[in-house]
Amino acid sequence: MRVNINVNGEDVTADNVWPGESLLYVLRERLGLPGSKNACEQGECGSCTVYLDDVTVCSCMVAAGQAEGRSVRTVEGLAEGPGKGGDRPLGTVQQAFVEAGAVQCGFCTPGLLVQTDDLLNRTVDAGHGTPTDSEIREALAGNLCRCTGYEKILDAVHLAASRRADTDTAGSTA
Repeated sequence: MRVNINVNGEDVTADNVWPGESLLYVLRERLGLPGSKNACEQGECGSCTVYLDDVTVCSCMVAAGQAEGRSVRTVEGLAEGPGKGGDRPLGTVQQAFVEAGAVQCGFCTPGLLVQTDDLLNRTVDAGHGTPTDSEIREALAGNLCRCTGYEKILDAVHLAASRRADTDTAGSTA
């Protein structure tokens, strides 16, 4: 079957998709977007988290056909500015993870980045202030990391939240 999806703002088509194929497989193997990782294939680890119509989902648990005509935003879509894919500058969340040392092996990182972006959309960007440690832990509870011990991840989320808050403040006073 053919699946038409808007991925990271661009309309794309995947042909010869098997009806039971996951959205994750289509993104990685058919559309050449390897950012989301294939780890547990059971929706337990969060490595494959993407936005589907602005709601975060584990893409390994979404049948590709369910994405027909919908909008998907992957970790690649978190980059900011002009350009395409790896040519675009890192987004605020991505840059904060790099600077805070929250990226170890990198397997869990894409899902953590997307879930952090979602948290900051619901807190900082919505005018509710920066998230607390407990709010961060709750938001990231579905994302497993075996390398970092989570402290660097918390540091990265706080850094990204602070930068988004500073950007929001600067934008509202301009």
